[in-house]
Amino acid sequence: MFKSIGTTLITGFITLLPVVLTIYLLYWMAVSSEEIMGAALQYVLPEMVYFPGMGTVAGLILVFCVGLLMKALLVRQLFAFGENVLYHLPIIKTVYRAIRDLFDFFSPKKESFGRVVIVKIANVEIIGFVTQEDPQRLPEAFRDRDCVLVYLPMSYMIGGYTLLVPTTDVRPCKMSMDEAMRFALTAGITGKDTKTVKPRVENA
Repeated sequence: MFKSIGTTLITGFITLLPVVLTIYLLYWMAVSSEEIMGAALQYVLPEMVYFPGMGTVAGLILVFCVGLLMKALLVRQLFAFGENVLYHLPIIKTVYRAIRDLFDFFSPKKESFGRVVIVKIANVEIIGFVTQEDPQRLPEAFRDRDCVLVYLPMSYMIGGYTLLVPTTDVRPCKMSMDEAMRFALTAGITGKDTKTVKPRVENA
C-alpha cells in the first residue's frame, strides 16, 4: 500500500515539476521585465496613464524592435563595432565572449554551426554538436589536421567536453538540435520521438 502511494506521489511530482519550472521561468521573466521597464515608464508617463503589466508589454515590444533593427546592415555594423570594443576590455571580453558564443550556438540563423553528429570514440558512439568546422578559426596547432570541434554535453547537469575530433570519426545524426539536446541531457530517457508524449500509467 505504502509503495503504491509513494509511486503515485513520485509520478505526480515528475509530471508537475517540468510544468511548474516552465511557468516559474516565464513568471520570473515577466516580473523582471515589469520591474525594469515599469519603473522607466512610471518615471516618464503620468501616474494615471500607467497600469500594471505595461512594463512587461514594453519589454516584449523592445525585444521585438531590437530584432527588427538587427536586420539592417548599418545597425549590425554599429553593433559589431560595440562588440569589438568589449572584446578589448580586460575580464569583460572573456565573460562576454563566452556568453555570446553560447547564445550563437543556439541561434536559429546558424546552419552548420551546432549541427548534430554522432562521434565514435574507442568503439563507443556519443551524440555531440559541431561547434567549429572552419580550420582558420581553430588554434594554429590544429589547422593542419582534418578535424572539427565537437561539444559533448553531460547528462543531468550543465557542462560537457569540447573535443577536436577527426572528420572520419564523425557522422551525421538525423535529429533536430532541440531533440538531440533533450535526448543527451536526460540520458536518453526521453527517447528520440518527443513530439507526442503519452502519459504513463503506473500499476498499483
